[in-house]
Amino acid sequence: MDIRKIKKLIDLMIESDLQAIEVKEGDQSIALTRRNPVVAAGVQAMPTAVAAPVAKTPRGAVETSPMVGVFYSAQSPGEAPFVKVGQTISAGETLGIIEAMKIMNPIEATQSGVVEEILVKNGEVIQFGQALFRYRA
Repeated sequence: MDIRKIKKLIDLMIESDLQAIEVKEGDQSIALTRRNPVVAAGVQAMPTAVAAPVAKTPRGAVETSPMVGVFYSAQSPGEAPFVKVGQTISAGETLGIIEAMKIMNPIEATQSGVVEEILVKNGEVIQFGQALFRYRA
């Protein structure tokens, strides 16, 4: 795929405030995912006093979604979930799967700990940066 087409796709993502895009052209395909939200020019950041409710986030490590998609707690329907509340996990262990653009993406723990809360339900549509799991180290 031509680099100019890829640059146009990136510009389209920014202009349309898309978090992910996938394009197939013949036997070639490209999938782009934005990890950091872009603030549009001219939009002022919220004052810190308004952002204070974010500090009320539960204590402990929180795993967030790196993409938009559908969350699945198990490898397939009818199977046991990857993790349960109270389970001890290790860094790198699979916590769940996010399906985005027909691709199954494993969500792995960034550190070791004990799962205290699962913040999403199986089959739930989730957003970029949404908290998925909370655990204590």
